[in-house]
Amino acid sequence: MSIIEKAVRGFGGKNDSGTENRSNDPDLENASPAATDNRDIGATNSRGKRAELTDNSNLSPAQRSSGVLNVPISELHALGMVTQLAPRSETAEAFRIVKRPLIMNMAGDGAADIDNANMIMVTSALQGEGKTFCTISLAMSIAMEQDKTVLLVDADTAKASAGKLCGVPHNALGLVDVLENENIGLEDVIVSTNIPNLRIVPAGNVHERSTELLASDNMRVIMKQLSERYLDRVVIFDSPPILLATEASVLAHYMGQIVFVVAAEDTSQHAIKEALQYLGNDQIVGMLLNKYRPSPLDKFGHGYGYGYGYGYGQRNRSRENPEEGNVGMASS
Repeated sequence: MSIIEKAVRGFGGKNDSGTENRSNDPDLENASPAATDNRDIGATNSRGKRAELTDNSNLSPAQRSSGVLNVPISELHALGMVTQLAPRSETAEAFRIVKRPLIMNMAGDGAADIDNANMIMVTSALQGEGKTFCTISLAMSIAMEQDKTVLLVDADTAKASAGKLCGVPHNALGLVDVLENENIGLEDVIVSTNIPNLRIVPAGNVHERSTELLASDNMRVIMKQLSERYLDRVVIFDSPPILLATEASVLAHYMGQIVFVVAAEDTSQHAIKEALQYLGNDQIVGMLLNKYRPSPLDKFGHGYGYGYGYGYGQRNRSRENPEEGNVGMASS
């Protein structure tokens, strides 16, 4: 049994026959008491166009580049995400556990030397697993660190859910525009926010060749710039689901660390294994268990589990104890 198979079994979810290892509760999106619905909230209407925002939609390009975006913290808090309004909530405590190995790897204190460890992609196998919820919560949690600045990149260009939830205007310039237009630089689209240590790069305009743009030489230059410009900057990418968009596997090549979100009672083991194959053998993958429901007898249970493993199957780089520490905080 591979380490990933052990992680999948430890994290629960549906097995290959379609049955579930944990009790089924279709209305449970997050085990945090404050959460309501943390599915990937769409940002498009029935015509495929970006939905209009009520907040910040009247900002001019000059204001977006030099002004401050007011992230709707109260709305994010109402959705159960990590915010400064509840720094000691169960969700906040869970994401403290999630972020610690990521930060340790950035500092070179992890189990392996990782190139571009400050480049972190959050993804999932399929839609509706809480990927964007976890992306924003992780970004908020790391932004609370005194010596860390977070750059949240909305790389799910088809939906732009992370940007929408954070109040980014629907017509804001973003990543796609930088890749498509040589007259637009990365510094032109970085948006400052009312959260001191958080900056945002919006998705930008919808583009039919987004996969090719992400695989372009310009993208490689931008990724190098992001990884090297500020050593204390944590760059977190909200990626599309791996099995639904080819952009995710393209983005993965630039990442030092990948957070793979698994819906405890929804994601099949087959889908997890198939998605991990697309990430490649050399990727450092942390599996984050979302929608986990601790047992009432589990006094110290959280709504999340977290564990590290090396991608899928055999690894090109060895660890002293590759079979240890793969299954995280989830109880079974």
